[in-house]
Amino acid sequence: MKRALPSKREPVNYALLLPVFLLILVGFIAQYGAFQADPTVDSVFPLLKKQLLWTVLGIFSMFATMFIPINYLWKLTPVFYSLSLLLMSLLIKFHDPVMAAATGTKRWIRLGPFSFQPSEFMKLGYILMLAYIITKKRQQTQTSSILKDDFRLLGAMSLVSLPILALMFYQKDFGTSLVFVSIFLGMVVVSGCSWKILTVGFAGLSIVGISGILLVLTEQGQKLLSYLHFKPYQFNRIHAWLNPFEYADSISFQQARGLTAIGSGELVGKGLTNLQVYVPVRESDMIFTVIGEAYGFLGTCLLILLFFYLIYQMLICTLHAKREFYAYITTGVIMYFLFHILENIGSNIGLLPLTGIPLPFISQGGTAYLANFIGIGLILSMYYQKEKNEIET
Repeated sequence: MKRALPSKREPVNYALLLPVFLLILVGFIAQYGAFQADPTVDSVFPLLKKQLLWTVLGIFSMFATMFIPINYLWKLTPVFYSLSLLLMSLLIKFHDPVMAAATGTKRWIRLGPFSFQPSEFMKLGYILMLAYIITKKRQQTQTSSILKDDFRLLGAMSLVSLPILALMFYQKDFGTSLVFVSIFLGMVVVSGCSWKILTVGFAGLSIVGISGILLVLTEQGQKLLSYLHFKPYQFNRIHAWLNPFEYADSISFQQARGLTAIGSGELVGKGLTNLQVYVPVRESDMIFTVIGEAYGFLGTCLLILLFFYLIYQMLICTLHAKREFYAYITTGVIMYFLFHILENIGSNIGLLPLTGIPLPFISQGGTAYLANFIGIGLILSMYYQKEKNEIET
């Protein structure tokens, strides 16, 4: 009797692709609901066609990223980071004045009819660069972690982070800045740094965060923050978050309407074609309210479970990574997705302030939507590329 041959591992991680394509489908359904309920939209289908084009481009980018050999990815990482930083720097001179006037942030570059956000590509370049730095530093030491080496690593990671945060400060985009901070913190945790440094660092950040909120709530604190170049609209976001219905006719109109829409869905929702609560810019960072109103509590729970399954598959990829570089990349991508999911849903249900963060694969297509696909492509590449023992540095 012949002995069975070992089965060959599939080069594509279909378990990871499954939640991605399900989320894309949910995104189309939610977009349809948002557009057909918007009184300013004449026809839904041209907008859905645009979403389809972004999806096709995203899927192409995802698989193109998957095919990049790891040695090329390693060598080109400083180039990707530098080009992304250059794109962000162009905003100093070439930001879109119309979008800046409408949103108060200088994060869009317009080329004719096309506009994009360089910060979305910077997130991916930043993940690659941090993974590159951590891998290289750990390869150089090859010993158990000591405080001296940890501080050198943190210094190198901070060095590539400061230009990004400075540009984000210029763009007045506090919400996106928090994405970079979450990526940094997540990758520091898995980098092997001493728990002593981590404990002091996280305690310090917690104190700063709580102090910032308390300062916003006092007149003297607002004066101090204004001296540090914080703007009134940033204070308003905290007030709108804490008292959404008290300011429902002004600064918290969008958040109050979003909470009303989700609440009106009750247990099973009112149906996709029966959305009755008007929520501004619903197809973007308020897309979760469409699911809440149309499919109720059960529908939102199913969507959250689908996101949990996506993150779970990413964690499985991280745990099975045989290369340090890939393990750090997947960690960064997980933090990127996790922050977007928690912040978007949290702000839609009133747990967190609104920061304009889109919901991955669900919000309307654009630069952020495209970056979602490329991030998944980076994880898929770990399965597709042949494993080797060492990175050629």
